[in-house]
Parts: sequence; structure tokens; C-alpha cells
Amino acid sequence: MSSNPLTPTEVVDYAERSSLASASMDGSRFTLRAVLGGAFLGLGGLLSTVVAGGATGIAESDPGLQKLIAGAVFPLGFIAVVLTGAELFTSSTATFTVSLYRRSVGLAAALRSLSVSFAGNFVGSLLVALVLGVATGIYVAGADATEYLHQLAGDKLDRTSLEAFTRGIGANFLVCIAAWQAYSAKDTISRMAAIWFPVMGFVALGMEHSIANMFFIPAALFSGLDATWATFFVDNLLPVTLGNIVGGALFIGLAYAWIYPRTLAEVEPRPEGTR
Repeated sequence: MSSNPLTPTEVVDYAERSSLASASMDGSRFTLRAVLGGAFLGLGGLLSTVVAGGATGIAESDPGLQKLIAGAVFPLGFIAVVLTGAELFTSSTATFTVSLYRRSVGLAAALRSLSVSFAGNFVGSLLVALVLGVATGIYVAGADATEYLHQLAGDKLDRTSLEAFTRGIGANFLVCIAAWQAYSAKDTISRMAAIWFPVMGFVALGMEHSIANMFFIPAALFSGLDATWATFFVDNLLPVTLGNIVGGALFIGLAYAWIYPRTLAEVEPRPEGTR
């Protein structure tokens, strides 16, 4: 097999085929893929809060470095999603837009897949927050990780809807760049590097990712943050999700579908379901 990366045209062709495979997958298997995708993102969030929360001295002297540390370890989750073939709603907004633009999948099928993906990601994120975050004792009162988590979640809930929306655009723009770059690579190390830089960037920049927030904010609520679920859903998750859709569907999916029309060239297969 050639070690040359896929061309941009081949990447868009692959994105189309990936979404078609997702749309045609058995519902129970696709749902489990989505639950795993949310769980993997939750693991990245858990690691990020433990590591960054333990860097209190750095936070006082160099807050930018603490943000870099948080971003540096968070990609664990997205790397796992891509390399194991799990399902992630945010990157799927771009791949399904390609198929919609090329009329190879119907709107109803795309919306059904995206809805199941979103719901499954939510379940997986909640499970990790509750079981691996709270039940393990990592998030207990007074712990550095808990204090960092509560500060992070509180900042997210304090943003205006416009700030949450625009930061949502930025987050998924970077996440879908990571996905597109990973699709082009043909070896594991290259794919990991392609993912790491953009995902690290969105975390360090403080952008808003709906699936990541499905872990961070519920974990904070489970561990005693003084906020409500209604505030989470209305003030954060809704505008962030809408921003993520714009960032992925318009800025990546639609843009690249228009730039690179479908070709007759064969795209070398990737592991089934790669997101």
C-alpha cells in the first residue's frame, strides 16, 4: 500500500462513503458506536481536568500554560474515536453534509443518523462522568480536579448565548479539520498527529464542543456544582450545538463538497465506520 496521503479530493470522496456506511448500519450497532464515542470524549475530558487541575501553581503564574496542558491531553478521546471507529456527532455534521450535497443520502436518513449519534454521545458522556468521574472518587469535594472542573463548567455556563454559539463554531471547525486531516493519513502515528494539533487548539483556545460539554458540565453537576440542568441545556448545550453544526456542516462539509466535486477515482478503504 502506498504511504502517500489521500488527496483533498479523495478525502471528500471518503467522507461521503463514510457517512453512507453510517446511514446504512444496523441501528443497534450504530447506537453503540455513538455511546462509545461519547465515552471516549469523556475520558479525554476526565484526563484533562485531572492533569490541569493538578497544575495549580502553573495556573497562578502562567494560566496560558495550564490551558496548553489541558489541551495537550484532551485529544486522547478524539484519537480513540477515530482509530477505533466510534461515532461522534460533531464530525458527522461535516461528512453527512457532503452526502447531502451530492444527493447520495436523503435528508431523513441523515437527520436520523445525526440524532442517534447525538443521543448516544450524550449517554456515553454521562456514564463516564458518573461512573469514572464521581463514583471513582476523582471528583470529590476539595479535590484539585473537582475545583478545576467546577471553574471550567461555571465559566461555560456564564457565557452569553452568542459567545457559546460562536465558540461552538470555532470548536467544530477545528474538530472537523482534525477529522479531515486524519482521513488523509494512512498510518497510525500520522493520524494521531493530524488529530492532536487542531483538537489541542480548540481546548486551549476555550472553544465550546457540545459532546465535550456533555461530560464537563454534567460531571460538575454530579459533583455538587451550584447550577441546574435547565441552565446547562438552554444556556450552553443548545447554542453550542447549533454553533458546532455551523462550524462542521458549513465551514468544512459544504465548503469542501463544493470545492472538490465527486470523482470516479477509487479511494483506498479505511477501517469501517471511521469518524
